[in-house]
Amino acid sequence: MPNNTTKLLITDKEAGQRLDVALTKFLSELTRSNLKKIIEKKQVKVNEIIINSAAKKLKTNDVIEIDLGSNEEINILPSKIKLDIIYEDNDLVVINKPAGMVVHPGAGNFKDTLVNALIYKYKNNLSDLNGNTRPGIVHRIDKETSGLLVVAKNNKTHADLGKQFSEHTITRTYQALVWGVLRPLNGRIETNIGRNKKNRQLMSVLELSGKRAITNYSTVKVYDLKNIPKISFVECDLETGRTHQIRVHMTYKGNPLLGDKQYGKKNINVNCISPGFISTEMTDKINDEYKEVLKSKIPMNRFGTPNDIANTVIFLCSKLSDYITGETIHVNGGMYFS
Repeated sequence: MPNNTTKLLITDKEAGQRLDVALTKFLSELTRSNLKKIIEKKQVKVNEIIINSAAKKLKTNDVIEIDLGSNEEINILPSKIKLDIIYEDNDLVVINKPAGMVVHPGAGNFKDTLVNALIYKYKNNLSDLNGNTRPGIVHRIDKETSGLLVVAKNNKTHADLGKQFSEHTITRTYQALVWGVLRPLNGRIETNIGRNKKNRQLMSVLELSGKRAITNYSTVKVYDLKNIPKISFVECDLETGRTHQIRVHMTYKGNPLLGDKQYGKKNINVNCISPGFISTEMTDKINDEYKEVLKSKIPMNRFGTPNDIANTVIFLCSKLSDYITGETIHVNGGMYFS
């Protein structure tokens, strides 16, 4: 693949915005000044017409094509990697991404990503609205986060899903283990998040700059264990999708995620728990018929419980695990997919 080209579809939400403003929402890793330079270098097209003005106003259904101008060829090779497919039809596929897997190729990660696996399995039968380096990718989650990702097989489905994410008609709920007890137990965190001024690889809560970030959280259970601080099992619903949002917000509250190498406490063993299907108020909303299908795929023939996760946490927090670090522990009843 000779270049790093990304295609974007403008929805009603972005209509009327300047070109550079809209692009900052899609390409959060680039600053507005960086994007302005890319536009001025004539690396951006709107509806196949080259645009060199960052002030151009956009309309609904405009298609933006942006060449990020990589100086080296990006050759994305297919990789035979097991995919945990939860659901699939002619238009989309829902994949349970494991912790430790990068979603799409980028600096330092050009192989063994989810995209490499998708190209191996689906070849050219994926949407290309997000360009050559992100076929089928509608949204993403962090490398160390496990969870469901929706992948589009065609551009119409990609555009429809993108609109639903933009309008927040799709609910994204994340489960996490954090140190201590959140106060209040259930609440809403609303701040600005942007690049850390001292370390640009990290994100921080900012007062006068950054982008609005909203996290609604609820405490499912608090574990009061012997000889270690309390641990809380929480669920977070995101109204926005900022980089490292949950990790930054939980640290801001004083309750960093367990095993967080970048934002959490230092000088501790760092391990990751990758849960399978866990029975909570969130998963109780899934219809019974589909739950039976899922259960039939679990060798232990039952769903996990918060206590299954807690028992693993107790082990990892005990002296029995003193010599274990850098590991991902799968608590999934043996449910793996090829």
